[in-house]
Amino acid sequence: MAVADDIRGISDIRTPDDARVPTVIADDVHIVYRVNGASGGKGSATAALSRMLKRDRGEQTRGVRKVHAVRGVSFTAYRGEAIGLIGTNGSGKSTLLRAIAGLLPTESGKVYTDGQPSLLGVNAALMGDLTGERNVILGGLAMGMSKEEIHERYQGIVDFSGINEKGDFITLPMRTYSSGMGARLRFAIAAAKDHDVLMIDEALATGDRKFQIRSEERIRELRKHAGTVFLVSHSLGSIRDTCDRVLWLEKGELLMDGPTAEVLKVYERETGK
Repeated sequence: MAVADDIRGISDIRTPDDARVPTVIADDVHIVYRVNGASGGKGSATAALSRMLKRDRGEQTRGVRKVHAVRGVSFTAYRGEAIGLIGTNGSGKSTLLRAIAGLLPTESGKVYTDGQPSLLGVNAALMGDLTGERNVILGGLAMGMSKEEIHERYQGIVDFSGINEKGDFITLPMRTYSSGMGARLRFAIAAAKDHDVLMIDEALATGDRKFQIRSEERIRELRKHAGTVFLVSHSLGSIRDTCDRVLWLEKGELLMDGPTAEVLKVYERETGK
């Protein structure tokens, strides 16, 4: 099994255009979840330990179901691209992003990355009992920003998120925020830094149109600074406005990879969306 590896030094995978710099290469990636079919309840922890010991001894474990979440996906992403991921629920979009971020192992195949991939909402691992202010600091540190950088960008992060427009919410614990407020703050923190590879999972679905426009503008800025952006969204409008390329996944398989207009035209025709 393999997690995301460094793309540098790879000699067996060539790019079609030497002028374009690859940031992510997915090479025949398969991801399989193993789901325990046994029910919970008393003794479930003991039963789980027993299953682990059997597995370590090489014995077969009954009641374990395999879910093939991603099936042989291959693509190359390049610096400066914004790539949308579309597909119905359960198509493998979020799973693929987690593999690119190095958070999930592949069953077979490999993911190569140039630089550090950042998955929105993971790198900025915020805590509900802390205030928004403390979480801005925590999230910035988690992304590798210095205290000085966080201080310089703090007010911009708060203003970008818009959570203080109706009160001084930044001084309140994040557990008091609505889901939309929390998502906007996470995006604002993540967007405060230029990324080699930034992956955004449905963050633009939260908030009003004004926040979405700010987010789309920031994504375009990130691309100008030589980053690559992946965006998962059920809003085809956000994909159309933000991305120049789209990957369409269904049942874990990559059905289509191409320019946004072409892929969305086929997707809308086939799905009726």
